[in-house]
Amino acid sequence: MTDVAEPTAAAASAETGGARTVHTVREIEALIPHRWPFLLVDRIVEYDPEGHRIVGIKGVTTTEWFFQGHFPSLPVMPGVLQVEALAQTMAVYVAKQEGFGDRIGLFAGIEDCRFKRVVLPGDTLRLEVTMDKLGRRFGRGRGVASVDGEVACEATLSFIIPDASVLR
Repeated sequence: MTDVAEPTAAAASAETGGARTVHTVREIEALIPHRWPFLLVDRIVEYDPEGHRIVGIKGVTTTEWFFQGHFPSLPVMPGVLQVEALAQTMAVYVAKQEGFGDRIGLFAGIEDCRFKRVVLPGDTLRLEVTMDKLGRRFGRGRGVASVDGEVACEATLSFIIPDASVLR
């Protein structure tokens, strides 16, 4: 896998205003353990290791499993799943760092979380995470999920990487 490459016309996507794909869903699956139906990042469109930043995309479709019960007559993407999508985007960033590829992080905290816009079927959720801290066993970053430039959800997310014996 490559880091940031020059965009090409073939890699551009009309759905995201011409954003290129840095990592496909298959490449994301090679980096983090999440799988359908709980994988909530369709692709990575920006990866900036120097800026400690990553941007993912989630196309929200009418057939999402969670819309069956949230809510049948008014499908709204649950806020907790928006936060999870941001966390998975952060996990991709962390997995690409030296020494983290095969380690699993777990939530340690969600702070200053705000929901500002409803996310509906047909929306394209842009998931931007900027890392504040990344140590061997702890990390923290600020995530912003937006639709068409409007903030839907924002939060400071932190995680721990437990000892391997904890996850057996």
